[in-house]
Amino acid sequence: MSIRLRSERNGRLRERATIDGFEDLLVDVPEEYGGDGLAPDPHDYFDLSLGACKAITARMYARRKGWPLESVEVTVNRDERDEARGVYRLEVIMQFHGDLDETQRARLEEISDKCPIHRLMTTSEVEITTRRST
Repeated sequence: MSIRLRSERNGRLRERATIDGFEDLLVDVPEEYGGDGLAPDPHDYFDLSLGACKAITARMYARRKGWPLESVEVTVNRDERDEARGVYRLEVIMQFHGDLDETQRARLEEISDKCPIHRLMTTSEVEITTRRST
């Protein structure tokens, strides 16, 4: 799978992303960093991918178990104060809506920690190769 980004001509630092046919995804940076502040920034997409993956994983598990999970609300709080020193902290707060008991809620939280993005962010060695196109 490929994700393509192309600079927006009418934006200072805004990029338009295309992912498997989804073409209206924009990435920008706040005005204080030279952007227009008209779209989520790269950190936002990083953080939201974790929250979305955790919610989807919990919903899939509940569906498979036949549990009455109606919806999931996720809040991701970012603490980037120490990012320059290699520490990027994310606090994830999850709310499970539906007629669930405490054991089911605890299990959904536990299962959410096994989502692919959580595992990728916490246990994988990521190798990145950057090259110029010819």
